[in-house]
Amino acid sequence: MNEIQAIEASQMKPELDQFKVGDTVKVHFKIVEGKTERVQIYEGLVIAMKNSKIGKTFTVRKISYGVGVERVFPIHSPRVVKVEVVRPGKVRRAKLYYIREKIGKGAKIKELIVKKSAIAASAKAAAVKTAAVKTAAVKNAQPAVAEQKKEV
Repeated sequence: MNEIQAIEASQMKPELDQFKVGDTVKVHFKIVEGKTERVQIYEGLVIAMKNSKIGKTFTVRKISYGVGVERVFPIHSPRVVKVEVVRPGKVRRAKLYYIREKIGKGAKIKELIVKKSAIAASAKAAAVKTAAVKTAAVKNAQPAVAEQKKEV
């Protein structure tokens, strides 16, 4: 059993699990046509996430020429290049199957708005971190300049 778990762990992608149901995403999916490979982008609303571990899948729904189209993607598939969050959604359900019956504006999901204080705090932390790195670099560079002057 440990061998199976080791194989599954090696094939899992931890970076692709940063979206949730209700988000509008762009799925970059690798398509093989004969000998050529290309990446196709599928943009839509995540309406469901199922299973766990290596078999985890998510369903994306989009409207194409007035017809609703749904596609199921395995999260850890080597053909899924990346999943990009376009717009985070604010929902209170785990499965958004009710969206199938909605038309027009009724099918929209409210956007999740992050508080400005949270954004400001993260930006401030990043600024402090970069300032600390810069000051450390300056302190390390000053003795080297002093040593060069002594040698001349």
